[in-house]
Amino acid sequence: MPTSRKTIAIIDDEPSVLRGLSRLLGIHHFKTEAFKSGEAFLERGTTTDVACIVLDIHMGGISGIEMQRRLAARGSTIPVIFMTALDSPAARKEASEVGCAAFLPKPFSGHELIGAIRKATSLT
Repeated sequence: MPTSRKTIAIIDDEPSVLRGLSRLLGIHHFKTEAFKSGEAFLERGTTTDVACIVLDIHMGGISGIEMQRRLAARGSTIPVIFMTALDSPAARKEASEVGCAAFLPKPFSGHELIGAIRKATSLT
């Protein structure tokens, strides 16, 4: 079990993705908090307990890219792992430009996600 129980925030507008990733990370002893939109996460307030964000790029409302821009403008240094079902060189470039710890095209394996989280954070 990790020595730190910091939260992994999962942000996706697909409820099944939120449920699946929350279960997967729970099995690996990560504490999770799921959000159906970037706006919902931004309204959360404090992010001091968030160790990493797993963020869909293409959502209704603001995109994952725009959400990361807003976080960066606030001075956030939380590592962001972008995920997308619409992989393209343009999406990878944009994600890289706004700052991403990893880029995972959907579908991805659980091992890929867990590895990306462990690499982006000091959580085990």
